[in-house]
Formats: sequence, C-alpha cells, structure tokens
Amino acid sequence: MSTLPEQRPLKAVLWMVMTGFCFIGVQATVKHLGPGIPPAESAFLRYLLGLVFLIPMWPELKRTRLSRRALALFTLRGAAQAGAVIMWFYAMTRITIAEVTAMNYMSPIYVTLGAALFLGEPLAARRMAAIGVAFLGALVILRPGMRELDLGHIAMVFSALGFACAYLVAKRLTGEVSPTVVVAMMSIMVTVFLAPFAFAHWVQPTFQQLGWLFLVACFATAGHFTMTLAFQAAPMAVTQPVTFLQLVWASLLGWVVFHEPVDGWVVLGGCLIMASVSFIAWREMRLKAAPAVPPPVPPQG
Repeated sequence: MSTLPEQRPLKAVLWMVMTGFCFIGVQATVKHLGPGIPPAESAFLRYLLGLVFLIPMWPELKRTRLSRRALALFTLRGAAQAGAVIMWFYAMTRITIAEVTAMNYMSPIYVTLGAALFLGEPLAARRMAAIGVAFLGALVILRPGMRELDLGHIAMVFSALGFACAYLVAKRLTGEVSPTVVVAMMSIMVTVFLAPFAFAHWVQPTFQQLGWLFLVACFATAGHFTMTLAFQAAPMAVTQPVTFLQLVWASLLGWVVFHEPVDGWVVLGGCLIMASVSFIAWREMRLKAAPAVPPPVPPQG
C-alpha cells in the first residue's frame, strides 16, 4: 500500500516522456511535409484521417443527448481549435521547431488569465508574478526590435491563444458530458470548421502525403492518450516540468534533421515560460491539497 504513491509519479513522468516523443513526432512529420500542401488543407486532412480513431467512441456518442448549451459550446470550441490548428500548421512552415515548441508553452498562461477573466477563478499575486515571467520569456524568444519577426511568430501567438480558448470552453463542459464525447465532438467539429478553408485553396495531395498526414494523426492521438494517463497518475505539478524536454528534443531535432540553428535566446525564453507554467501547476496542487475552510460558495476548479 505504501509503495503505490511512490510509483505513480514515476509512471506519470514516463507517460509524459512518451507524450513528448509523440508530439515531437507530430512536429517532425509536419515539418517534413513542408509547404507543399496549404496549412488549412493539411490540418483538415489530419483531422479527417484521424476520425478513424472515433469508431470505438461511436456507440457512446450516439447515445448522448446534447443540450443546446453543449452544442453551442462545442461549436465555439471547434471554431477556436480549428483556427489555432491552421495557425500552428502555418507556423511550422515558417519558423523553427524549437520556436514553435517554446511559444506553444504560452497556452497554459493564457488559460490561467482566461479562467480569471471569464470563469471567475482567483488570480493571486504569485500567479500574476509567474504570468509576468512567462511574458518576459515570450519577449526573449521574439525579441521585437532586435530582429525581424516572421509571420510564423505572429501565427504562433494566435495559435496559443486559440488553443487556450478551446481549453477554457472544454472546461465549461466538464461534468455535463463524458470525456469520450468531449474528444469525439472536438474532432468532428474541428474537421467541419476546417473544411471550407481547406477547399478554398485545395491542392490534390499524393498518396505519400496522405500517409504522412495519417502518421501525424496517429502521433497526435497517441500523445493525447499518454498525456491523459500521465495526468491520472500524478498531479500536473509533477508532469508539467517534464514537458520542457520537448523543447530540448525539438532543438536537437531541428538542428540534426532540418539543419536549423540552435538559438540560445529561444531556449532561455522557453525555460522562463516553462518555469512559470510549472510554478502555476505546483501552486494549483498545493491549494487543492490544503485543508478546506468551508466558504459560502464552493470554489471553482
């Protein structure tokens, strides 16, 4: 009985290491595809091909009766996720893998701010300080005024915002529908929203390109699955710091495979953002573990 709690953090770390490898596999495959297919079409085909993984979820999805509120939230989440994915695919064709990875770390920071602004969650001084450190890290990566910014950098700013918005909407659905339905509806709605953008500038893909995009879907699905297992095994304060390894692997991958220079400023900025995210996750764990004093209204989150 006493050994189980000691083993679970180790399992969580191992699952998160596997998650990192899966997401690096996504980035490497998309980078390998390059700009041959427009970003919106690449994103659409990735989600369309990934619908095959929803087959086991179909019976539960068919039984579920969604309220108008849930349908509206799923629609909003699909739109936000679709926009974020298009921006992410575009950024992957413009800037280095390390820059994409580091700037994507800003998404949890936007989630924290959004939860305070729209969900009424408290934002203490320590969290505000951590958010300030994260934005400093973003400035270190971008270095506006010190170098010319690429459209890929701007795309990643909006991509991280879009992913954060999608997460916040999903959080509003917590308790109303099962996680299986949330995942299935997200995949369906994103595919639907991406379709008009994809067909607007359609380029006929080759069978080889379709194969690579299906591999992207496989890596992404496996990564989300292993990440869920990691979150089940230990708190985010344990798993979150491990995600920093993705920046290390992304830098090495870009340098060795795609001949991208290793930028020390990007690594430094990524460290600052990741330290901020890890601190926020650690504070969240401490607050949840603290003895509760009965308040007039139960705290959210």
